[in-house]
Amino acid sequence: MSNATTMPGSVEPNRLRNLRLRPIGWMRRNLFSSPFNSALTILVLVLAGIVLPPLVRWAITHATISGLTREACRGDGACWTFIRVRFPLFIYGSYPPDQYWRVDAAFLLVGAFCVPVLRDGTRHRWLFVLLLLTVAPVLAATLLCGGVVGLTYVDTSLWGGLMLDVIVTFVTVSGSLPLGILLAFGRRSQLRVIQVLSIGYIELWRGVPLLTVLFISAVVMPLFMPDGVSVDRLLRAMAALVLFNAAYMAEVVRGGLQGVPSHQDEAAYSLGLTGWQAQIFIVLPQAMRIIVPGIINTVVDLFKDTTLITIIGLFDLLGVAEQALKDPAWLGFATEGYVFSAVLFFVCCFAMSAYGRGMERRLAKAD
Repeated sequence: MSNATTMPGSVEPNRLRNLRLRPIGWMRRNLFSSPFNSALTILVLVLAGIVLPPLVRWAITHATISGLTREACRGDGACWTFIRVRFPLFIYGSYPPDQYWRVDAAFLLVGAFCVPVLRDGTRHRWLFVLLLLTVAPVLAATLLCGGVVGLTYVDTSLWGGLMLDVIVTFVTVSGSLPLGILLAFGRRSQLRVIQVLSIGYIELWRGVPLLTVLFISAVVMPLFMPDGVSVDRLLRAMAALVLFNAAYMAEVVRGGLQGVPSHQDEAAYSLGLTGWQAQIFIVLPQAMRIIVPGIINTVVDLFKDTTLITIIGLFDLLGVAEQALKDPAWLGFATEGYVFSAVLFFVCCFAMSAYGRGMERRLAKAD
C-alpha cells in the first residue's frame, strides 16, 4: 500500500528531469556529436556574435520608420521610412493607385483557381488544371489590362514591382511546362525526325544565355514584324521566357520519364492501351511525382531570373527599387531598397520551396 502511494511522487521527478535533459541531449546529438561538429558549432556562434549585434542595431534598434521625408531619418540605423512611403511602388509599380483593386482581384482569382489544383484529394484535377491554364489567365488579363466592360485601359508599361514578377513567372510556368512535356516525349520518340527536332530545340535554347534571349525579344523581333504590326514588349518578353524555360522543363520531365520502371509500359500494353495512352495515363502521372523537386527548383530559379527583364525597360521589383533610388528626395538609401527586395524574394522563394517539401512528404506517405 505504501509503495502504491509513493509511485506517483517518484515518477514526477523523473519526468521533470527528462524534460530538462531533453534539450541537452538534442544539443549533444546535433551540435556537439564529435570534435569537428563541436568546433563548427563554436565557430558559428562566434560569427553570429560578431555579425548579429550590429545588424540588429542597424535594422531594428536604431532604425527609423516614422515620418514622410528623408529628414525623419536622422539616426545611424536603417531608414525604413523610405520603404514605407514607397511601398505601393514596390508592389504595384506605376499601376494607377485608384486601380490597385484590379490587381488584388486578379491575384485572388488566380489563387482561387489554384486551390483545387494544389489541394490533395481533388476529383477531376485535370479539369481544374485546364481551367487554370486557360480561363484564369484570360480573366486575370482582362482585369489587369482593362479596356472592356467599363474598366479603364492600363498599358503594360505601367505594370511593375512584385506584381510583374509574379505575372511573368505564372505565365512562363503555365506555358513552358506543357511545352516541356511535349519536348520530353519528342526526345524519347521512336520517330527519328521528331527526336532530332526535339533535341535540336532543347540544346539550342539551353546553349543561349537568357540575357541574349531577352535582348532578341526586345530588339530583333520587331525588325521581323510586318509594317504597321507591333507586339507588346511584355508579351514578347514572356514568349521568350516560355520558349527558353521549356527546354529546361523538358529535361526535368525527361528525367522523370526515365525514372519510371519499364515494366509499367509493358503492363499498360498488356491491358490493351496504345503507346500514347500508356505514356499519358500510366507513365506521365508517375513521372510527375518524381520530378516535383526539379520543377520547384526550376520555378524558383525562374522567379529570380525575372529581374532580368529590367534590362529591356520593364520595371519589376528590383527595377522599381533601382528607379526609386534615383529619386533626388531619397538619395543615399540604396541599402534599404536592396535589403527589402531581397527579403521579399526570399519570402516568395521560401514559400514555394516549403510547399514543394510538403508535397514531397505527402507523396512519400502515399507511396
